[in-house]
Amino acid sequence: MMVTITGASGFVGRSISPFLTRNGIKINSLSLRNDNWQLDNRSKAIIHLAGIEKDTGNEIDLQEYFKVNAYLTEKVFKKFLKSDIKDFIFFSSIKAIADTSSVYLEETQTPNPISAYGKSKFLAETLLFQHPLPLGKRLIILRPGLIHGPEDKGNLNLLFKLVKKGIPYPLGSFANRRSYLTVDNLAFVLDYILRNDHFSSGVYHIADDEPVATTKIVELMYEVQGRKSKILKVPPKFLQRLVKVFSYLGVRILEEKLTKLTADLKICNLKIKNEMSLSNLPLTSEKGLEQTISEFHRQEK
Repeated sequence: MMVTITGASGFVGRSISPFLTRNGIKINSLSLRNDNWQLDNRSKAIIHLAGIEKDTGNEIDLQEYFKVNAYLTEKVFKKFLKSDIKDFIFFSSIKAIADTSSVYLEETQTPNPISAYGKSKFLAETLLFQHPLPLGKRLIILRPGLIHGPEDKGNLNLLFKLVKKGIPYPLGSFANRRSYLTVDNLAFVLDYILRNDHFSSGVYHIADDEPVATTKIVELMYEVQGRKSKILKVPPKFLQRLVKVFSYLGVRILEEKLTKLTADLKICNLKIKNEMSLSNLPLTSEKGLEQTISEFHRQEK
């Protein structure tokens, strides 16, 4: 079996490709930077990862979000519809419906994207569903939580670097819980979808089985290093006032970082597990995070 992956050089693409290859799936990497790109009809599926992630808030960049994340996705999908390829697996984002949530987000949730990134992903979903799906083809839209793994260079890796430097974590007074997705669980689900034609078209939320408190993640980071944790409980009101002052001065990045570290984002993955007849994904949330953090630690030595 061969699958075509767009954006294969990104973090998710680099992380899932070895898993799929080990399971006998040939990877065809497709770059969309060349205007003359073409789909390979020998592929069983397109896994569409290509897109812009970081939300800079710059007006020019906002236009680029929609151009790449939405309209380029639709362009690839239109070519897919005319091809002999059976499956189109589009990586949307849980941010297509919400940035934060204290209740478990299900697929029936009314979308309310906040960021340009989330809005562009939701627009992409909307555009894809406007095209009739021919008999024998599947459209599967995945809305993952925060994906992490050994090659992750995002916020989780940044948090680890701060912990490793011995900087005390000041947000211990927040009891938030967030849903994450280890790349091993993601690759397992993708492998199942590719091998099982009974898996239905539709939108699926995908995350590890249990949300995790940010303070627990920090504790794991200390445990992996064999050090005693340094977690402070700075009063939330003090931090929120401090952030408002910086926001008033035009430094909004602190507000965004505080939200990511302290707000809830809970994702329900029951629909996709039911479709796979699973009660649990292979790795627990904590085990997946422990593996990722252990690899961060190994790389820093």
